[in-house]
Amino acid sequence: MKNLLGNSVKELEIVALNYGQAAFRGRQIYNWIYNYRNKNKNIDQIEVLPLDFRKKLKEDGFKISELSLQEKNLAIDGTLKLLLSTSDNESIECVGIPTEKRLTACLSSQVGCPMDCKFCATGKDGLKRSLKASEILDQILFIENEMNRKVTNIVFMGMGEPLLNIDELLLSIRSINEDFQISQRKVTVSTVAVPRMIRKLSEKSFQILGKCQFTLAISLHASNQKIRETIIPSAKNYQIKNIIRDSKQFVRDTGRRVSFEYLMLRGVNDQAEHANELSNLLRGFQCHVNLIQYNQIDEVEFRRVSLKNLQLFQSTLTNNGITVSLRKSRGLDKNAACGQLRQNARNK
Repeated sequence: MKNLLGNSVKELEIVALNYGQAAFRGRQIYNWIYNYRNKNKNIDQIEVLPLDFRKKLKEDGFKISELSLQEKNLAIDGTLKLLLSTSDNESIECVGIPTEKRLTACLSSQVGCPMDCKFCATGKDGLKRSLKASEILDQILFIENEMNRKVTNIVFMGMGEPLLNIDELLLSIRSINEDFQISQRKVTVSTVAVPRMIRKLSEKSFQILGKCQFTLAISLHASNQKIRETIIPSAKNYQIKNIIRDSKQFVRDTGRRVSFEYLMLRGVNDQAEHANELSNLLRGFQCHVNLIQYNQIDEVEFRRVSLKNLQLFQSTLTNNGITVSLRKSRGLDKNAACGQLRQNARNK
């Protein structure tokens, strides 16, 4: 299958030339694909192209979108969650999170996930496969189409472990930056942390993108190794002290601060002693902590921390000199946590 999505202007000009068309026909394809106002992303709709050219592209297997819409849920706060079907009948999720000034697309990088974090529904069925760059980018098109707005920010916080699909991840970031015209500084890559892959991420970013300006967000969720292993089984392969060591190296290599995601779980990692322990772990380098309210799901036993305790934890970190923010959960009335919509569809 030949997907036009993710190709540069030059590459699409070559496609046009190969079919005996003028190079500007490639530019027309490019401009049509990345204009969010153009709906129903298929070759038939590119009416500025000659009909014969469109027919030949279709006959030869060219496509723009490989995904199809399976289900959508709109929450009271405007958060839109989409369940999309792949060409091999797998399901993936993406989320559009709107505010007045921006639209953030939360994207999946894999079908399922191999990390099996105990608080997450995505890993319950394990990993099926990684997504191609075109499938990652297609999620943006669906969000823009359904919400009739241009996506302004990207977070790789959906299904899957992005660092286990690093080449396709970086190819998609290249297109997000150059084709969707979204600055790397508005892209966040969230990872549970995989041994040796943080260094590889920065190295490959300079090779493929020429720069590394996106934000690396590490799902730490614990202040010590023991707690982390109880909620993230894969943590036994990557000591928390080594994650911090590699994060410091990432900052030195890229000049970009690292964010640490900390999901607050009642009675697990939410005590004052944990806040002080986390402070000692992170003190002394360029980083930031995102405290997250747990988006509760039926499949697991974890529970949300009260807002009062959340704010107390936050103030302890602040008093200890750690930069911290509180990230509000979105879409709580529509099963917006990772993997929930897919899991519900599978259980029907």
